[in-house]
Amino acid sequence: MKAVYFQKHGDVAVLEYGDLPTPTVSAGHVLVKVHACAVNHIDLWTRKGWPGLRLQLPHILGADIAGSVAEIGSGVTNVRVGEPVVVLPGLSCGVCEWCQRGNDNYCNKYTVLGEHIRGGNAEYISVPAQNVVAKPENLSFEQAASYPLTFQTSWHMLVAQAQIQPGDWVLVLAAGSGVGVAAVQIAKLFGANVIAAASSQAKLDKAKELGADAFVNYQEEDFYKKSKDITAGRGVDIVFEHVGKATWQNSIKVLVKGGRLVTCGATTGYDALTDLRYVFYKNLRIFGNLMGSRGELIRITQLMQEGKLKPVIDRVLPLQQAKDAHRALANREQFGKIVLKVSD
Repeated sequence: MKAVYFQKHGDVAVLEYGDLPTPTVSAGHVLVKVHACAVNHIDLWTRKGWPGLRLQLPHILGADIAGSVAEIGSGVTNVRVGEPVVVLPGLSCGVCEWCQRGNDNYCNKYTVLGEHIRGGNAEYISVPAQNVVAKPENLSFEQAASYPLTFQTSWHMLVAQAQIQPGDWVLVLAAGSGVGVAAVQIAKLFGANVIAAASSQAKLDKAKELGADAFVNYQEEDFYKKSKDITAGRGVDIVFEHVGKATWQNSIKVLVKGGRLVTCGATTGYDALTDLRYVFYKNLRIFGNLMGSRGELIRITQLMQEGKLKPVIDRVLPLQQAKDAHRALANREQFGKIVLKVSD
């Protein structure tokens, strides 16, 4: 099969396009013919590597996958050959305490496709049958590959962690990112007021189309001061964080008493300073977040089918142009998702 892979960590130059063996299908697994696979920051971080990361090389990136069932292993009854499917990107053991509670993203063996195991930047991938669901009929394969990881993450952050309520003021940082686009829509679905923060007017205009109520261009404005002005000096109930060091201190300061900060990333640095006086004086709650549960993603898929949530694609590139996709994402050139078209 054709695939994009790397044999050592590094910059985009390490990505290669070529032939690798097609995966075999074991009992309880499904072979998916990949039609589209979206690019996420986790792909960039995994390509670069980090201390302690051990991969079976060559490694294939790609967590967000949509395709069709090419073959099923013994014991599989939930899908049939030829069925269009979306692949759930998180894998867990299925039997531990956390999995039994429905919190599979808390599993000690939890991993994400394309991170510690091979992903979808290839013509075929073998995954557990429990990790495929029917593709929403109203979405193309490219659209279907654009929502699993980011919407699942954003849903868990806002709904499960921050417990968003109608009327809440929610500040979404980097609203043009994959998780940011999802967060704006989810917050509006729950009746919240959304302040979208982004690096350009063009991105803010697109955030307005998604339903955002107020806007901050953080290249030109102080998002703390502007958010306070928007809320008449009150501050916000929830900060949707994934930027990290560059925004962390003001993210804490802009919260109202009893406010909630939820984070899933640290793109500008992990070593942020926290003034604990704000945390205890204002009774703040800070949540860390890794992905979301399988059940949450199934609910999101239903909402996609109903048209109540929608994927947002910035551009579609052929698999051979994976290097260009990585560069564009690293330079924050996109609004929404960059998708690699793998096969027809």
